[in-house]
Amino acid sequence: MNNQIRNFCIIAHIDHGKSTLADRFLELTGTVSHRDMKEQLLDSMDLERERGITIKLTPVRMDYQKYILNLIDTPGHVDFNYEVSRSLAAVEGAILLVDATQGVQAQTIGNLYLALEQNLTIIPVINKIDMPIANVAKTKEEIIHLIGCQEEDILLASGKTGAGVAEILAAIIKQVPPPADNSKKPPRALIFDSSYNEFKGVVASVRIMDGELKKGDKIMLMTTHTPAEILEIGYYKPKFKSAEKLANGEIGYVVTGLKEVRECRVGDTITTREAKEEQKGLTPLPGYKEVKPMVFAGVFPKEGNEYQELRDAIDKLKLSDSSLYFEPEHSQALGFGFRCGFLGMLHLDIFQERLHREHNLDIVITVPSVAYKVTKSNKQEIIVHGPQEMPEPSQVISTMEPWMTLDIITPKDYVGSVMGLISEKRGRYVNTEYLSAGSDQRAVIHYEIPLASLITDFYDKLKTVTSGYASMNYEYKDYEPTKVVKLDILISEEPVEELATLVWEEDAYKSGKKITETLKESLPRQQFEIKIQAAVGGKIIAAERLSAYRKDVLAKLYGGDVTRKMKLLEKQKKGKRKMAARGKVEIPTETYLKVLKR
Repeated sequence: MNNQIRNFCIIAHIDHGKSTLADRFLELTGTVSHRDMKEQLLDSMDLERERGITIKLTPVRMDYQKYILNLIDTPGHVDFNYEVSRSLAAVEGAILLVDATQGVQAQTIGNLYLALEQNLTIIPVINKIDMPIANVAKTKEEIIHLIGCQEEDILLASGKTGAGVAEILAAIIKQVPPPADNSKKPPRALIFDSSYNEFKGVVASVRIMDGELKKGDKIMLMTTHTPAEILEIGYYKPKFKSAEKLANGEIGYVVTGLKEVRECRVGDTITTREAKEEQKGLTPLPGYKEVKPMVFAGVFPKEGNEYQELRDAIDKLKLSDSSLYFEPEHSQALGFGFRCGFLGMLHLDIFQERLHREHNLDIVITVPSVAYKVTKSNKQEIIVHGPQEMPEPSQVISTMEPWMTLDIITPKDYVGSVMGLISEKRGRYVNTEYLSAGSDQRAVIHYEIPLASLITDFYDKLKTVTSGYASMNYEYKDYEPTKVVKLDILISEEPVEELATLVWEEDAYKSGKKITETLKESLPRQQFEIKIQAAVGGKIIAAERLSAYRKDVLAKLYGGDVTRKMKLLEKQKKGKRKMAARGKVEIPTETYLKVLKR
């Protein structure tokens, strides 16, 4: 049986045609009838279909020429490469898909390295050969430069017309090794994904590494020591198709009956309670390295009474998105909410959109920031996720920030513009490689850059300076020393914690000026003058004043001596001073949002 199984996934840069090629596989193998077929069938979320990107990995089982082919369709964007790394741990081979019109892109290289780390068999495929602007010869040259294969090893296909798809399936059967035969060992299955189903509870996607699992088995999740029972077992076709058992090497799903989403963690190992008791030395399978969130932001419900709904919604999203991190947080202005960690800005954007669509929640998100390592004067090292956690300057010995390795692929004509942009963003140049020869040569520029430079508008600016041709991939490198200060915002000499931010020392004045100007435009005027100030460590670095409403106290005068006028104006001035000393400024939520957007 094992010899008939092939487990593989498709890896590629975003928008190179993975999901379309998967559609052709499903058609050719007869897994989905012609009547049920639609574009991007494996992209089940409306959000995926609208944006044309894959967000979640999706497994599917195909029967073809007496073989069982298990495909996992993976995302292409760098923010979701944790999904890719989990897919790779469950398979033996990978199709490296490259678009003939765009050539090798930054995430093609990033995902390829992930596959090589897992020692997978790589099958290079050039897609979209039917396009009028396809440049197959140049793309072949780039792939050979990248993986050192022979020209005849590269397959040509079109996910749109179906050309070359049968040849890819034949190559998978021939080149991808079958799973190792561990059927005699005690059962162990790796959870590579999980989701919450309203009717079935928690559903775990598993790859059976050893032995087999049957319906009705009493099981245990080895890391959390959670007992459960297999209420249903089966595989994806791509809908749920129940079976009696899943054997060694197969990929499918297990309905655990668990109602608590936290108990079924991705990367955990399922075994039977019987095997656990008999085999004292039975250890969990090597899971996945704990992913480190890089971008942190506060997430608050717009309506304060929706806190519990927000908590439940984030819990459910966490189950299908194991790279999400969250912990409770309280803000004086925005109420109760959560401090959430994301892998990047697209991850944050998708999270926000999914909360709105899937759970009908409107949320407020605070300024995203990165995690800093701070060493205090008592030698204690802490991780600071936001300005509120930053100690006083006198208590700080050193601060370190995360740096990334950044790879940018761009046509050589734009190399100068890209270098100019990155030097503005405090990047360090490493080296440049060229992927191919000729007039339309493309360069791979390697840089090191602080993560704080990447998380705001870097990608938009990169696309602007390269007319949309550049692509980028980044990975965490290490923490390096930096000079970061907490920028406090004072309104009527009262600090407003929610508007405080962490900024580089040399950018403090520019940021302070920008925030004070925004507040001057958006704060409602009062009966007294409002002072708006930006301060670093007690020193004011930028200030604005919002003038008071003026009441015409002279309107009732119809004549007489000038001293009557002066007396009334003096009385008004006194009153304004009193109000300024005692008055409180209520900051509306809209004002917070304007500052956050700026």
